[in-house]
Amino acid sequence: MSVPDEVDLSGGRKQVYRFVERHGPVEPSVVAESVGVDPESFQHHVSILKRDDLLEEDTEGRLRPSLQRGETEEFEEAGVVYEIRPARTADFSGVLGVIHAVTEGLSYVTAETVAEELAYEETLVRRTPTECRVVFVATVADEVVGWAHVEAQEQVSLRGTAECTVGVLEEYRRHGIGSHLLQRGVQWAASRGCRKVYNSHPATNDAAIDFLERNGWEIETIREDHYEIDGELVDEVMLARTIDD
Repeated sequence: MSVPDEVDLSGGRKQVYRFVERHGPVEPSVVAESVGVDPESFQHHVSILKRDDLLEEDTEGRLRPSLQRGETEEFEEAGVVYEIRPARTADFSGVLGVIHAVTEGLSYVTAETVAEELAYEETLVRRTPTECRVVFVATVADEVVGWAHVEAQEQVSLRGTAECTVGVLEEYRRHGIGSHLLQRGVQWAASRGCRKVYNSHPATNDAAIDFLERNGWEIETIREDHYEIDGELVDEVMLARTIDD
């Protein structure tokens, strides 16, 4: 993950960020000693890097590059004003509620699995030595009305791909919200160096497949009889979006 072009880092602050980028998660004392910055300046650099959403702390107080860096974008279409931004801790229940509402009665198996994982782990953002995930949300009047969940692998041999799920409450569809969420998910995957993003649906979910195709995704493969839905075997349609260099 490289420093975004619009962020101006110089001197000791750049040294701090680069060291954490290469070695994180890492203890703050190790960073300070390794880059040779005096304690007062080091604390200032870390505070600014956190403020700018470039660094974050894990549950053990170690520093690591932020997964969720990104701005809040505001849009208006057909009289609906909404924001697209990285999810915050306070959005947790809203994200789960939207996923459950969107998947109820529909064949969106991967999104149902995402909801189960989020509820079990009780966190939206997660990073382990083998995988990481982020969530973007769409909000109207500060209420979550849509989500995009992106999960990628940390192993070198698997870092080229990511999986994305996206959904919007029915009342807020056809305002471009889903397309903007999808775009943010792809952009995040691209920032990690991914070359392709995947999304899978049962063949019975025509609306979701059509939505992805309209947004430039292509059907890459079909796995026959992959799901069992309502007692019937259903094919899985795997769609992909190739990320241009």
